Amino acid sequence: MTIRLMAFAVLFLPGCARQGRIPLVVYSPHGRELLSDAAAMYEAAHPGQDVQWLDMGSQDALDRVRTERANPQADVWWGAPMTMFEQAEQEGLLQEYTPTWDSAVGPEEKSAQACWYGTFLTPEVIMYNTRLVSEAEAPRDWDDLLDPKWRDQVIIRYPLASGTMRIIFCAIIDRAVRTTGGTDAGFRWLRRLDANTGTYTADPTQLYLKIARGEGMVTLWDLPDVELQATEHRYPFGYAVPRSGTPVITDGIALIRGAKHASEAKQFYEFVTSRQSMIRQARMFYRIPSRRDIPPDSLPGWISSLRLTAMNVDWQDLSEHEREWMKEWDERVKGSGKASLP
Repeated sequence: MTIRLMAFAVLFLPGCARQGRIPLVVYSPHGRELLSDAAAMYEAAHPGQDVQWLDMGSQDALDRVRTERANPQADVWWGAPMTMFEQAEQEGLLQEYTPTWDSAVGPEEKSAQACWYGTFLTPEVIMYNTRLVSEAEAPRDWDDLLDPKWRDQVIIRYPLASGTMRIIFCAIIDRAVRTTGGTDAGFRWLRRLDANTGTYTADPTQLYLKIARGEGMVTLWDLPDVELQATEHRYPFGYAVPRSGTPVITDGIALIRGAKHASEAKQFYEFVTSRQSMIRQARMFYRIPSRRDIPPDSLPGWISSLRLTAMNVDWQDLSEHEREWMKEWDERVKGSGKASLP
């Protein structure tokens, strides 16, 4: 979910291991910075292995795992909302594995069958260009994004390929289901957002660039990546945590069923989810660990000082209807917002 050079930024190609090393293929949306660092640290501890990561959107990763079912090309899938891992588990795509830190996460943050485990907690926020929008002017809640003053100023990462955006959109629909008993109000909300949306970008890099250049002023995104882009890359990004509540995604990890390097995959899984690695990822890449056995004083201060209200989301219902809802959005909502304006 961080900077990519292209939709599928590839450091190495599967099957092209450096001479004499065992290739370990990882599908992940975690971005070039985090993945490069994790690969380097892991290879230093396991010099006989060659980590080959492919940086792609969460939905793209799930789609690849599906299409490669008969001949898996990846060993580890690291990063996606738990709803996607649940879909993959139901389809028999994941290998059961109980990590050594099983007891460090709650039952809601792992598969009951040990097919996936939560690694990070990821709140969703409203991001804005601080050079163009003051803190006082910035949208403070979801409904603020529907104000006509934001017409054509909202830039959205194309949701069908993005786990982050799929969750945000589906959480809005789920909110409507819980308050009205149906999805209509949720889709009306998304149609009004579409009316204010100037562009849907193909990848996060384009999202960041368009917001930074002022081609749009606001977007919806995840808090860790906003922190990373603003702090490490000096983009003029600020954010507001929606007052009424925000979806907090449990971001997971899983082993691929039928993987060619199952033993090495388990080693990588344990390495990147160890306490030491999780602390490093929090300090360097602004991730919020899901493990509850990490001492608070070992984590950055912004994590302990973070105050937010979690949106009440029926995650099971969302998981069951996600594909259906996103299909309807793509076919009936996208591009229709301005036509529906009075």
